[in-house]
Amino acid sequence: MKFIFADSLDFVDPGYDFINDRNTVGRKPYWDDAFPHEILGYAPYHGMLVSRGIVGGGLVKGKYTEPQAMRFRRVGAREFLRLNTPALADLALFGDCGAFTYVAEDVPPYTPADTAEFYDDCGFTHGCSVDHIIFDFDETVSGMEGGSAEARRRFDITLENAAAFREETRHAPYFTPLGVIQGWSPSSMAEAARRLVAMGYDYLAVGGMVPLKSEQIKRCLTAIRDAVPASTRLHILGFAKANEIREFAPFNVTSIDTTSPLLRAFKDDKQNYWLGNGPDLAYYTAIRVPQALENPRLQRHVRQGDFKAERLTRLETSALAALRAYDHDDQDLEGVLETVLDYNAILATGQAYETVRNHPTIEKLRARYRATLADKPWRKCGCRICKDVGIEVMIFRASNRNKRRGIHNLAAFKTVVDALSVNQVEAA
Repeated sequence: MKFIFADSLDFVDPGYDFINDRNTVGRKPYWDDAFPHEILGYAPYHGMLVSRGIVGGGLVKGKYTEPQAMRFRRVGAREFLRLNTPALADLALFGDCGAFTYVAEDVPPYTPADTAEFYDDCGFTHGCSVDHIIFDFDETVSGMEGGSAEARRRFDITLENAAAFREETRHAPYFTPLGVIQGWSPSSMAEAARRLVAMGYDYLAVGGMVPLKSEQIKRCLTAIRDAVPASTRLHILGFAKANEIREFAPFNVTSIDTTSPLLRAFKDDKQNYWLGNGPDLAYYTAIRVPQALENPRLQRHVRQGDFKAERLTRLETSALAALRAYDHDDQDLEGVLETVLDYNAILATGQAYETVRNHPTIEKLRARYRATLADKPWRKCGCRICKDVGIEVMIFRASNRNKRRGIHNLAAFKTVVDALSVNQVEAA
């Protein structure tokens, strides 16, 4: 199984000043920033995926600035992503259309012909056909039963585009075409897969998986596997169950793309820091120390007169100092825990710590933070981020810390995928 990272300009300032919370003087975003494979010194994935909708252009406004989009098209994906070194030359470059970016449109804003041209011009190694995402899902229906009129319309559009895309790429040796599966049930997805194989695809991308639960995804994969030859390769688009990856090994999935390990660093309440150990992952909660003068929740308390800004700033400074002292073995566990919770109580409950010391929310935070601080997982990790910044990687605070933690998570996740792949080979 290959782990493909779905990039969305996820880079960090390599010279960030953590003590003063400042970017490098004169920093130019993108040009001076580092992608995950640059900040770590190696690629924490087997390839990268870029969605056409993220790049933008035409009818779709992407995340890239206009100069960035123009450069991407001019120099190609590999040079733009700075994967053009000998050590990274073999990494796969996947492209898709980014169906989420045009989900509200009546039809996709791209054609099979201009999409094939985009993949070719930008030097992708793999490219997905133009799909139109279906959110309906009913696992109780069989065959081609069920499905709203809109779901069926999108099903037809996706397959019509796949047929045209296959013709556009039939004689193009530059990238591997993937036919995208969309459906409203396991059975309809299996039928889409069967038709795509009949068109000549031997690599299929399963779409619409993001909102589904793990068991629902497994039912879809089971149905698809039953409908296509065993040699057919499968890619899962937007795989959001990264921490359950072991459960999907039996389905012989060739590749997945996901941003989940990175996003969980700052969008999860508990599992922010991942530590890989062979095929297993351990999870830790990052310590929240938001910027007192910038956090909206804390500033609301200031405006309401609940707390003075000076007090919040003092608590923030004390929490950071205590964490850094603890990392240098100059502070004991219970002492740093109390200092951190003194600040977190206001953030979590809107009340002073002395008032809510035994509140259930604080008790849960205390238990999670104690586990993180007691285990010191950042000292167990050998990645360049953890070695360079120490406990800063465990502090939940603004982009440069949070994204570094997310990049670390990518590396941890790759170790798990690699271990699973070895086990699959040995089992075979």
